[in-house]
Amino acid sequence: MTNPPVVSVVGSSGSGKTTLIVKLVPELKKRGYRVGTVKHTFHRVDLDTEGKDSWRHKDAGAETALLVSPGTVHLARDLAADDLAAVLPFFDGLDIVITEGYKRESTPKIEVFRRERQNKPVCIDDQRLVAFVTDADIDPGVPCFSLEAVSALADFIEKTFLSKTGTPPL
Repeated sequence: MTNPPVVSVVGSSGSGKTTLIVKLVPELKKRGYRVGTVKHTFHRVDLDTEGKDSWRHKDAGAETALLVSPGTVHLARDLAADDLAAVLPFFDGLDIVITEGYKRESTPKIEVFRRERQNKPVCIDDQRLVAFVTDADIDPGVPCFSLEAVSALADFIEKTFLSKTGTPPL
């Protein structure tokens, strides 16, 4: 089992991380790539409705509970640690995993920075910053893309992380 390359989209709350990811995923899929995503949060989340049978399975102590319907599976699983490595095995067979968050992980990072929402970038001094998406006039020392340049950003991701000759920066 081989984990696919991981790229973390980071930035302050409200910077547009989710908006960028939901534009980027279809662009990469259009190019033939199988894409997985991970949304990191510090809050407890239940994907099922309290009181429903599958919720009750997990609430009763099942370490792993699946809710399966035609064409979809939802997984609830206990994790010993809140780290990215613990979930990567779920993405076996995909071409790339894009995370939202995980700014403290040792993954390559693409920061989203909007001048009206933030005072300063969160990962500007991070050696793992590989690209910057912004509406501000900032020189982050890495390739910089406008907020709407999704195709150009996909080109960068494809060349850097998905081509057979590209070497992912770490």
